[in-house]
Amino acid sequence: MDDDVLTTLKLLIIGESGVGKSSLLLRFTDDTFDPEQPATIVYDVTKRDTFTKLENWLNELETYTTRNDIVKMLVGNKIDKDDHEVDRNEGLKFARKHSMLFIEASAKTKDGVQCAFEELVEKILQTPGLWESESQGQKVRLGDQDQASGRACGGYCSIP
Repeated sequence: MDDDVLTTLKLLIIGESGVGKSSLLLRFTDDTFDPEQPATIVYDVTKRDTFTKLENWLNELETYTTRNDIVKMLVGNKIDKDDHEVDRNEGLKFARKHSMLFIEASAKTKDGVQCAFEELVEKILQTPGLWESESQGQKVRLGDQDQASGRACGGYCSIP
């Protein structure tokens, strides 16, 4: 008999239009990537303005959230491209300043996507009060890690 308990977690993905929010989610949930994915409305490493507007997104989040113990993760997407305008250290510094988890990823190549969601869920499960206590001690199954690719979760930084 399977002892795992299904737990539902709510994740809010915010950021400027076109940074790849939907592509990250589709890569994680369906393992697909559509290069023609229309832009929807967290930062795009190739567009500095998406990085500089992060403060605005954080202000929106703080204005409308009813909790102060939420887990936040900063994702620098589109690292597969060559024309970076924001380097990893800038993202890391911003994440540390705001006590956020940090990872760089590419929805196109899959780099960092699985790790981002796994790290986020792990941190949520370690934060008392964010999920029902009756599920404590149970594991949330995120899917099989792509062992063949050799990709590891070395691209993120956990901020305690």
